[in-house]
Amino acid sequence: MERMSDQDERWTRSTIYPDMWVDPDDDPRNSGENSAEGELATLQDFLKDYRLTLRMKCEGLAPEQLARRSVPPSTMSLLGLLRHLAEVERDWQNWITDGDPLPKLYGERDGDFEGAVAEQAVVDGAYADLEREQGATDAALARHPDLGERLGKDRIAVRELMVHRIEEYARHCGHADLLRECVDGRVGQ
Repeated sequence: MERMSDQDERWTRSTIYPDMWVDPDDDPRNSGENSAEGELATLQDFLKDYRLTLRMKCEGLAPEQLARRSVPPSTMSLLGLLRHLAEVERDWQNWITDGDPLPKLYGERDGDFEGAVAEQAVVDGAYADLEREQGATDAALARHPDLGERLGKDRIAVRELMVHRIEEYARHCGHADLLRECVDGRVGQ
């Protein structure tokens, strides 16, 4: 079994800045447009960029690489992060509603990471689950553009939910940075 520490030297695709993932002109997060106007648009823009960053950190990897775990006893892997964030998106939908909670996607606690196995069907399912759950959460929140509005049983403010979502993706993008570097040595923002 290949150990994480026996990986390739550090590398990047950027030819301009050695600490960047890609050159600025090739970065899909750089739209060339002015920054978003208003608080809600700014929050949505940051969330979009962190979601895209996570996908970028996972692109070009085989199922075995995506499922490679970090340091024992941790179950964390890039594939596990994709599945975890799909589960978290679903949970945020539960925070918004007053109704019965949606069931967990991957079963019992830590099923998102434990079930992140090196099979193409699992990888495809993780991406599909993440996209579907992101869309459902986005659609549910789109009905509540007032950031001060309080939702769900816990009466959480839309603003707090948006900031928490950004924080969750940002934290896991940091994990993805390290996991990707361990998989093939690729580094960058």
